[in-house]
Amino acid sequence: MRELPAGDDAVLLDFSDDDDPAAAAAHCARVLREAAAAGGPDIADAVPSAYGVLVQGRPGHGIDVLGVRRVLRSAVPGETSPAVADPAGIVIPAIYDGADLHDVAARAGVSPLAVVRAHCAVRWRVQFMGFAPGFGYLVPDADSPADARAVFAPLTRRDQPRPAVPAGSVAVAAGYSAIYPRTSPGGWFLLGRTDREMWDLGADPPALLSAGTRVRFTCAD
Repeated sequence: MRELPAGDDAVLLDFSDDDDPAAAAAHCARVLREAAAAGGPDIADAVPSAYGVLVQGRPGHGIDVLGVRRVLRSAVPGETSPAVADPAGIVIPAIYDGADLHDVAARAGVSPLAVVRAHCAVRWRVQFMGFAPGFGYLVPDADSPADARAVFAPLTRRDQPRPAVPAGSVAVAAGYSAIYPRTSPGGWFLLGRTDREMWDLGADPPALLSAGTRVRFTCAD
């Protein structure tokens, strides 16, 4: 792990050299949990990305780097955040009739049905949130079936992005899967759609997903 300064009130923790793909999400959850406890580091927020965590101090108060280091040193090897450890997670029923389903199957050298089965067999986990409110970048957990993960491994992105991807679209690209929370441009391969709402301002919290959440897809057909 590397510490990189991010202004006067923040520090960026870089876990890109960690063998555990869930390291950033797990450490972020740990820092937030300890900050909420008595005697924990005095921070305003911690935000995970694919391989890093931005820890934000309170404006004008600097950043409690020593407190953050203390939390990281106290981590137990193999420990995960409660969200990552949750075996149930969130179930997303999907209708697999996406415009790119056959293209993905052809690129993977399998049938469209095999793509659907693989997508449902993979145990997905939210690595980080980004792009749009409620948009979670899902990665396969290491304990997912290797043959199912292999179906999506060679995918990059579409050569031609779409100007408008419908809300609820279930998509894959570059090793990730995602659900578009609202209509927006996008260059991912569309496998299907779901009625689950990813972003609801009337809910608390408004985002259905958060970093570390496990997600399982089921076929709604």
